[in-house]
Amino acid sequence: MNGIFDSIRRLDVRRGPRRLVGGIAGGIAQRTGLDVWLVRLLVLASFLLPVLGPGAYLAVWLLTPWQDDRIPLERVLAGRS
Repeated sequence: MNGIFDSIRRLDVRRGPRRLVGGIAGGIAQRTGLDVWLVRLLVLASFLLPVLGPGAYLAVWLLTPWQDDRIPLERVLAGRS
């Protein structure tokens, strides 16, 4: 599993510093160069899709590293919440 988490870190996507909830939209905006409010609007629009929007957001939230490279799912699997 460490290889998977290391691969995620190498993607160089982090939670954005200008976060409202989980920092996912901020991280995507920072990586793509898009306006953070546009990305937030697109993320909110994805929640209109049953299961897919919220499910994808949860998966991304679990796998996106914080600015200090901590990945929530990795910590949960290691027994540290």
